[in-house]
Amino acid sequence: MNKIDLAFTPAVELADLIRRREVSPLELVDLYLERISQFNPQLGSYFTVTAELAIADAKVKTETLATTSELPPFFGVPISIKDLNPVAGIPCTYGNPALLQNIPNYDDGVVTRIKQAGFIILGKTATSELGSFPYTEPTGFTPARNPWNLEYTPGGSSGGAAAAVAAGLCAVAQGSDGGGSVRGPAACCGLVGIKPSRGRVTNAPVGNQLAGIATNGPIGRTVADAAALLDVMSGYVTGDPCWLPNPEPSFLAATTEKLGNLRIAFSTNIPPLGEADANCQQGVLQTVKLLAEMGNTIAEKCPDFSALIEPFQIVWQGGVAAAGIPIEALQPVNRLLFSRTGSVGEYLRAVSQMQIVARQIVAFFDTVDVLVLPVYLHSPIRVGEWADLSPEETFQKIVHWVAPCPASNATGQPAIALPVGFDSNGLPMSVQLIGKPAAEATLISLAAQLEAANPWIQHRPDFATSA
Repeated sequence: MNKIDLAFTPAVELADLIRRREVSPLELVDLYLERISQFNPQLGSYFTVTAELAIADAKVKTETLATTSELPPFFGVPISIKDLNPVAGIPCTYGNPALLQNIPNYDDGVVTRIKQAGFIILGKTATSELGSFPYTEPTGFTPARNPWNLEYTPGGSSGGAAAAVAAGLCAVAQGSDGGGSVRGPAACCGLVGIKPSRGRVTNAPVGNQLAGIATNGPIGRTVADAAALLDVMSGYVTGDPCWLPNPEPSFLAATTEKLGNLRIAFSTNIPPLGEADANCQQGVLQTVKLLAEMGNTIAEKCPDFSALIEPFQIVWQGGVAAAGIPIEALQPVNRLLFSRTGSVGEYLRAVSQMQIVARQIVAFFDTVDVLVLPVYLHSPIRVGEWADLSPEETFQKIVHWVAPCPASNATGQPAIALPVGFDSNGLPMSVQLIGKPAAEATLISLAAQLEAANPWIQHRPDFATSA
């Protein structure tokens, strides 16, 4: 296998190659570090590359291969961690240059699980400041770019993670999603991204983020990769305020399950913010047609998200104020959100209102198994496209663009973004499947069926396949 093919091999397959001693952890780390050195200066997908630590870990794991056959599931497979998640001894900037010297002395709970699974961490991937934006252009850092077309964004806030996977600069990536921050970048970059159910993945050592709207999630090239990484991430850590039991069987096993007739709803319109553009509509309609051909029952309908917008925004902007960064050190849109932060009473009222609306949205799924929506309401924007707008104008554009995503963050339901083709600009085109609470297995099984009917893995960005 040549180096390019190896770099784009799914993580599950890389783990198998390592177990069969056909490739070593050190060979893989050397390969990905070489590609990072070549492509990251233009791509901006990594803030920090931990080459020495990765090589040292790879050497130990390569030596271990000669002495044991008892290996964790992803032994020796390279991964990236988003720069919102602390990793002991590695800078964690949260997308703000004032924190370049912020070096945690502990691992996030999800990072601990990733290490226990045998992964090798290559570095910290780019994020928007505090994870606030659906593009990844924080002040003081190289903007992250879409490997399918460097003029466009890879999305945000897990933009660096998605760009790195799509360009073959890591095998799979950890991301996080508080309003579409896994699903959006996955959609922009032609990847699979899962926003798990609330309580599926720990936020240790802290509690639920922003009233439970934010969670860690996997980004991969295939449904199987994303499902297998979700298996690794899942599970209770002592003190978690809410949790779900581990799946039986595993999420990876769900990729081989064949589902019967499902009740599937769809929409290309998100009231009161309007219709998706033609590209995003095409992805939904194409997917719904395929689902109907598979024997599922289809109906065009969608919950009303209108009453969710205001309380969700209040909770979201509370997270900016809670970050503890002085307002003058923030980017203009985050300054705006910080300045809008109200009293504790206003925040708690917004949380209660958000939860009331969330109950109404979840009730929609009493008669629906899966809801198919666009991921965003229009195709990816160009890097810097909104740079000259006022903070107020930018924020309104953000609210409109990401409109299909925040509802499942508010309800805690699982959602998955899946590539389905290319849009009129030659960029990846995706859809979002939203499931019942705790029903990741159903979404993963259905996504695997769609992936098998419309394979994507053969597609690679030209930018990342040059010698």
